[in-house]
Amino acid sequence: MREILGKAKTVRELLKGVKYSIDYYQREYKWGEKQAAELVNDLVTKFLEDYDDSHERKKVADYPHYFLGSIIISKKESANYIVDGQQRLTSLSLFLILLHNLQRGREDKVQIDELIFSERFGEKSFNLDVAERSPCMEALFEGEAFDTTDALESVQNLYDRYQDIDAAFPEELRDKALPYFIDWMLENVHLVEITAYSDDDAYTIFETMNDRGLSLSPTDMLKGYLLANIDEDARVDVNSRWKARIRNLVDWDKEGDADFFKAWLRSQYATKIRERKKGAKQEDFDRIGTEYHRWLRDSRRQVGLEKPSDFLRFVNTDFDFYSKQYLRLLNASAKTTPGLEHVCYNARNGFTQQYQILLAPLRPTDTTAEIDRKIRITAKFLDILLTWRLWNFRSIAYSTMQYAMFLVMRDIRGLDSAALAKLLYEKLQAEEENFDANSEYHRQGIGLYLHQQNRKVLHRILARMIDYIEVESGMASRFEEYVGGGGVTYEVEHIWADHFERHTDEFEHPADFAEHRNRIGGLLLLPKSFNASYGDKPYVDKLGHYFSQNLLAKSLNPNCYKHNPGFVRFVGERELPFEPITEFKKASIDARGELYRQIAKCVWNPASLLEEVSQ
Repeated sequence: MREILGKAKTVRELLKGVKYSIDYYQREYKWGEKQAAELVNDLVTKFLEDYDDSHERKKVADYPHYFLGSIIISKKESANYIVDGQQRLTSLSLFLILLHNLQRGREDKVQIDELIFSERFGEKSFNLDVAERSPCMEALFEGEAFDTTDALESVQNLYDRYQDIDAAFPEELRDKALPYFIDWMLENVHLVEITAYSDDDAYTIFETMNDRGLSLSPTDMLKGYLLANIDEDARVDVNSRWKARIRNLVDWDKEGDADFFKAWLRSQYATKIRERKKGAKQEDFDRIGTEYHRWLRDSRRQVGLEKPSDFLRFVNTDFDFYSKQYLRLLNASAKTTPGLEHVCYNARNGFTQQYQILLAPLRPTDTTAEIDRKIRITAKFLDILLTWRLWNFRSIAYSTMQYAMFLVMRDIRGLDSAALAKLLYEKLQAEEENFDANSEYHRQGIGLYLHQQNRKVLHRILARMIDYIEVESGMASRFEEYVGGGGVTYEVEHIWADHFERHTDEFEHPADFAEHRNRIGGLLLLPKSFNASYGDKPYVDKLGHYFSQNLLAKSLNPNCYKHNPGFVRFVGERELPFEPITEFKKASIDARGELYRQIAKCVWNPASLLEEVSQ
């Protein structure tokens, strides 16, 4: 009989000096920002239950333990192949790399390098050994930039999730508490490693745990509780409707049902959120996120569930309404939908918190027009707020935004569209940073510029600005094409080629030239093929070719202002400082930067919220 072993291991025991491989057919790393942020938040929350800065480090041994789940390993020729758990292990490795980087130069450094890589004959190899990921992992470990422009999807996700983990890890744990947290994570966080000695056995275990297991999901337990409190003669019909809608949610995403219940119940009922300090208890918002089925049972009176008719209404009216709207929002997030475009814009920014906020003002008694109006107002508010933050180099990561977004969600709950627009407009007016009141970079006269981590952000911003001026000039929208929805690949491109020697009349040092070249006024969104053909040429040789491109690039050419009545009318009405530029100098980048800022103020205008209810 072939042996199957199961053993609980700490993070240290699992990763120290052990190599894990992944078969070629399952090498995709697919975790998103939401999963990465949840991993960090779950671990941080558990650690903070007992952490006190007056404790000695040895006290960490008495802190609570945390179970991170199981992994399934197939042992082949002394190699460990991950059958299930690579998403968790990959993310854990990224977290350890971040903790390694946060410890640079510290005297109280915890030795964790051996959990990340091993070295033999002077060559480093990562303990999670996937060849195509190694260059990116190496760059992250060394704290260096890594260009993901042409990288595989898994490598792009790897790089992006590291940034998300970095953003989610709180500042309060980066100073004195850091070695305490690392000690706790290595010794008090456990996984169960199940090892089989054949692929057949490993996959049988995987299928048994995932398909034929007897444990009920939170959604199953929630349904059981609700049906048990509904009159027997109505249960069959309610069960049938429930199952059909849950199937729709799961068809969208395997965790779609859980994501929906968290978004719905938080949007309508969460009144408090846990403070991030020692001993703080979980509140409504937090409990819904971890055990929504238990929360509902414990909070039934708060929800208004007293008699069988209340439970029937909760499923047939409330569940039906909010799940239907949630599915509409998911569809609108995947592709621009007329009237709900801003839902897609927010989704493209990776803002996963928007659904609970968009559901908050909705009521089952709202008309279809009122529902759409509320969604537009709220989605526009989020779009403006997120873009202001990105323009000012601020994070929009889950942990950074969670508390502020909870307050917004709570404040707009159930408002009619007029009150909603007024409140959200006032919130935007109270923001300290926008396109006018800017960050330190703007006060230095630098403004928004391209760096290694914001290329995708700038791509989306430029796409929105181009789409705006083209639509306002009477052209058809090509936004989906610009952001990757067509056969042409667009990229953020520099107007100046990377040739310092061509600009020595204005710059003494290459660094000054490079800094100015990366400013937003020196950037365009162009087809990748355009840059391959013309990107290295001097500006004067590219100017004629710009005329065949999108309207923002075309506006550099004097011919754009001839026989183009829609564009000329638009420029006049908005009083935007467009002008042709025959010689592109240092001052031209500054002038174009101001033009882009003025366009951005039109695209992301808080007054558009009020206009939704004044039409």
